Amino acid sequence: MKLDLDFQEKFEQRHIAPNQQDTASMLETVGVSSMDQLIEQTVPAQIRLKNPLNLPPAKSEFDYLNDLKVVASYNKVFKSYIGQGYYDVIVPGVIQRNILENPGWYTQYTPYQAEIAQGRLQALLNFQTMIVDLTGMEIANASLLDEGTAAAEAMFMQYSLRKNADAKIFFVSEDVFPQTIDILKTRSAPYGIEIQIGDHREVELTDKMFGAIVQYPAGNGAIYNYADFAQKGHEKGIKLTVVVDLLSLTLLTPPGEWGADIVVGTSQRFGVPMGFGGPHAAFFATKEEYKRSMPGRIIGVTIDNAGNYALRMALQTREQHIRRDKATSNICTAQALLAIMAGMYAAYHGPKGLKKISERIHGLTVLLASALNELGYDQKNEFFFDTIQLELGDLLNSIHAEAVNNEVNFNYKGSLTSISLDETTSLEDVLILVKIFAKVKGKTIHDLNIAELKSAVESQFPSELVRTSSYLDHPVFNTHYSEHEMLRYIKSLEAKDLSLCHSMIALGSCTMKLNATTEMVPVTWAEFSKMHPFAPIDQVGGYMQIFNELNNWLSEITGFAAMSLQPNAGAQGEYAGLMVIRAYHMDRGDHHRNVALIPSSAHGTNPASAAMAGMKIVVVKCDERGNIDVNDLKIKAEEHKDDLSCLMVTYPSTHGVFEESIIEICQIIHNNGGQVYMDGANMNAKVGLTSPATIGADVCHLNLHKTFCIPHGGGGPGMGPIGVAKHLVNYLPGHSVVDINHEKSIHAVSSAPWGSASILIISHAYIAMMGGEGLANATRYAILNANYIKARLEKSYPVLYSGSAGRCAHEMILDCRSFKSFGIEVTDIAKRLMDYGFHAPTVSFPVAGTLMVEPTESEPKHELDRFCDAMIAIRSEIEEVENGTADKVNNPLKNAPHTSAVVTANEWEHPYSRQTAAFPLPYVAAYKFWPSVGRVNDTFGDRTLICSCPPVESYAEEAV
Repeated sequence: MKLDLDFQEKFEQRHIAPNQQDTASMLETVGVSSMDQLIEQTVPAQIRLKNPLNLPPAKSEFDYLNDLKVVASYNKVFKSYIGQGYYDVIVPGVIQRNILENPGWYTQYTPYQAEIAQGRLQALLNFQTMIVDLTGMEIANASLLDEGTAAAEAMFMQYSLRKNADAKIFFVSEDVFPQTIDILKTRSAPYGIEIQIGDHREVELTDKMFGAIVQYPAGNGAIYNYADFAQKGHEKGIKLTVVVDLLSLTLLTPPGEWGADIVVGTSQRFGVPMGFGGPHAAFFATKEEYKRSMPGRIIGVTIDNAGNYALRMALQTREQHIRRDKATSNICTAQALLAIMAGMYAAYHGPKGLKKISERIHGLTVLLASALNELGYDQKNEFFFDTIQLELGDLLNSIHAEAVNNEVNFNYKGSLTSISLDETTSLEDVLILVKIFAKVKGKTIHDLNIAELKSAVESQFPSELVRTSSYLDHPVFNTHYSEHEMLRYIKSLEAKDLSLCHSMIALGSCTMKLNATTEMVPVTWAEFSKMHPFAPIDQVGGYMQIFNELNNWLSEITGFAAMSLQPNAGAQGEYAGLMVIRAYHMDRGDHHRNVALIPSSAHGTNPASAAMAGMKIVVVKCDERGNIDVNDLKIKAEEHKDDLSCLMVTYPSTHGVFEESIIEICQIIHNNGGQVYMDGANMNAKVGLTSPATIGADVCHLNLHKTFCIPHGGGGPGMGPIGVAKHLVNYLPGHSVVDINHEKSIHAVSSAPWGSASILIISHAYIAMMGGEGLANATRYAILNANYIKARLEKSYPVLYSGSAGRCAHEMILDCRSFKSFGIEVTDIAKRLMDYGFHAPTVSFPVAGTLMVEPTESEPKHELDRFCDAMIAIRSEIEEVENGTADKVNNPLKNAPHTSAVVTANEWEHPYSRQTAAFPLPYVAAYKFWPSVGRVNDTFGDRTLICSCPPVESYAEEAV
């Protein structure tokens, strides 16, 4: 027997599920003789790439991790005292292993289907409750992207609520973190909002101001009492946003008790690693009266159809892009996974534990301040929590050099240096810091009586700002203190949620594909997770190599000149791309170019993002086949040629079709002076076969949490980097703290210079292990899997749109509208799918009354067949309703989903069997996933909006 010494396992074969035999069978079902023939019938010849992707050869999983270990070693993990909104943490092992590293949590989808998402909904409700309690506000959302963008959302909410239309000034305290101010500048410009930066103690508040924002504790670490400032503002009709350090609020009086209207910040300190900038869950809390203006998602309490306690996303229009061009926010991705971690951190430590952590941090900071004072240093902050500020003068360079020698980083701003302590700081760490400062003064630590200084440590807060109110009184924060209890609690919630661990999630437009373990492993390596985003550039060589390679690879894949990796969500990538286009026009003197043409089929974030970028939206019609009406586009482009800014187009279309007129469409826009912005939501149908630049786009964002394998995490994290043509490179986002600026960069769109940097490693791993050929094959199989489902289902469900050869791209729309005539809604199909063990495809988008199905390349034929069998069986159930065999009200669809409690109850009052309800096909028993609640009652929940954890007794009272 001859032995193959050159064998190397290919990651591609692990990622792409169908084997050779299944591929042949699927091609036969589709009706083509080969994969090449299918692609020829699907992707227009004029846009197909002529050459394969020029990427490095694919690496095996083993080799990639070994090579990455070397790259990781180029990151120097110094002890960070930089602060500025980012702090080292101790991630409880039970949370890291069972949530952050657990696919049962990180492969879940956004909880639109509440009945199979009760676990993460409860975890997010815990997060909201934590935020409400600590901030002293009345209502909170279920997380935002980062602190800076949360502050920008607050500014916009204040602006939209203003009563004086002439009020255009937003006051920003000079002590707000610089990265936040940077984002406020970006977001304010298109609306003509004037940012006025100054000292809150000296500013004259006027009727021309609609809002103000301060930091608590301040960016320099000082603690100010803002109560008078808040009162004076309210007298002028000025609403106040307060950016807080969440951990400090266990000791400090919360802003809700002294006049804040909105409180924002990041929950990163609650057990979420720095990760060189993210992902971290920001929060937004406000007053009850503003709940319908609040951006982001809200989790609320309701009941199911049996009157039992249930949760769901409240006020479904929280995702403000549903308002399209009327939106003031385009939020689509939250940071659910990280919010869940933060809420679990609070549950694990409880109010007493959190307070002890805060007291220890504050105590060590007081000790450090006292010791440095004894050494003769000038400490500026009279009151502080964890940060002291020193005027070093001529000693700055010496201190800096000695700090580097001891592998510690401080925050330097001119001759001022600030030092921020955190949960990981020990007494030994403080002594090292004292030694550094003593040595520069020619002294030693023995010149100080540390024991005496320790015994004299007292709180450094103004007496009126010492917190007296209670917080986190709910049982969920006072029960799970032992690891065993916490483990069981986490697992009990996980068991209520359907994820990719259970079955395929065939969501159109959302690309729920394999998140390979090897891609995920490096995220929690200390060399990546413990890096501060503002660490000196010479300490982050590993990250820089990954960013450079990812930039080059994504540029090759898109055909563009360069990427910005900063946007940390897809909708934020849209916004960033439009702001780059805006800057380009303005730099050329075309200030008047502000019209965005957007097809009627576009995802709601498109017009929302355009509105946020200050553009006027003109809708372009689609024809009966779902394609852009080229004649209508041409008429409107020529009509607005003098003020045309851009076209926003999704390709393949939102309808799942490769429109053959796309090159002509792009040319029409260019001929009329506009730019083409391409939404990259459907990039999974293009990689390696075509590219945005080949098609004619100028800008495109990529959903790395779709096409490039970053997991959805129950609704976030995400990353939405943008690629641009050569003429737009100089306008890519910059940053005020870390110099990544191009010649004419727009201000930052995210708090950290490279967004949620730690999860970029996932996409880096995916591309490195797939290689160019593997990526192209993934695209081919995404198209094959979709057309296989289409072939199997189109006799049962009309497929709404297809290309000229009858092919769909990577997704299709199943038309369910005709069923409504005899009482079956598309929602009924979605809920009934749960009984078969599946999450529903995308419901009623982009066409009401339809299902949009996208299987991805990661699903094997037998899983596709299970899904198709379920859909065909449901069609038979619909037919029984249609022909009168089944009751129009009391049938399996209308009563779905069926819980175990319902199926095993003593009484059964339905005309169909328990077997039909719970095990409608033979395979279901082996794969059975039980929804934990029956169909949720959205109307009840919106009528009685409860968005934090009330006492358990109250649920029973509400249900009576």
